[in-house]
Amino acid sequence: MTNSSEGRHILSLSGGKDSTALAVYMRDRVPDMEYVFCDTGKELPETYEYLNIIEAFLGKPIVRLNSEFSFDHWLKVYSGFLPSAQMRWCTKTLKLKPFERYCGDELVYSYVGIRADENRSGYISHKPNIKPLFPFKEDGITKADVFRILDEAGLGLPEYYKWRTRSGCYFCFFQRKAEWVGLKENHPDLFEKAKTYEKAETPTGARYTWQQGESLDELAARSVDIKKNHETMVKRLAETAADKPLIQVFDEAHDEFDEEEAPCLICEL
Repeated sequence: MTNSSEGRHILSLSGGKDSTALAVYMRDRVPDMEYVFCDTGKELPETYEYLNIIEAFLGKPIVRLNSEFSFDHWLKVYSGFLPSAQMRWCTKTLKLKPFERYCGDELVYSYVGIRADENRSGYISHKPNIKPLFPFKEDGITKADVFRILDEAGLGLPEYYKWRTRSGCYFCFFQRKAEWVGLKENHPDLFEKAKTYEKAETPTGARYTWQQGESLDELAARSVDIKKNHETMVKRLAETAADKPLIQVFDEAHDEFDEEEAPCLICEL
């Protein structure tokens, strides 16, 4: 492990399971660790609640980092184009830039929760003074270990795991259709707010929607079928993985992203 005298040690929490498990794993290994959370102002209530629980466990404050300007400001800058897997301006402006500003120009070791059973590099800072470290990869920590670490620490999983397996903004475009239905059922007010950002009809015929080719109104009209199909998929996976907890099966039902369209690490881990 790198000597703390050589630079700062920073672990960016997303409110997700992997970065949380990494914070637990590194708590006593790196006593001078700094913990941060890049707050877009559009997070789920459950995420903020989980961060408070993590903070109490760590016994250290989690520094909340914010962009100089809001999501709505940047949406205007980008001419109303909603962020997407191909144009991740939200991650750049609301997550990475605040993190890089906090790091400054001194040497920083950034701890990233990519596991040993994952094969991806993800979307992280490329500033030369920010050196990524991957303790889980180095130590062979897998998804099953992450669940065990959280369980043994008494932290468990954030409440949003009952219907969504990833952290991030309530309107994150990486959500699966079943997770949008989950948002509608658990936070109807946020679902309605997400709808206000869409432009399903424009004079040019272009559509600005969170889901490619479908507005949230159209998705909501199919919510019963979407939920039924998702439950069928989870049940089928559970039958072929009898040795795994149901929550892990639910999590794996959402693990079919291609590398170029994988969720941004600073948002999702």
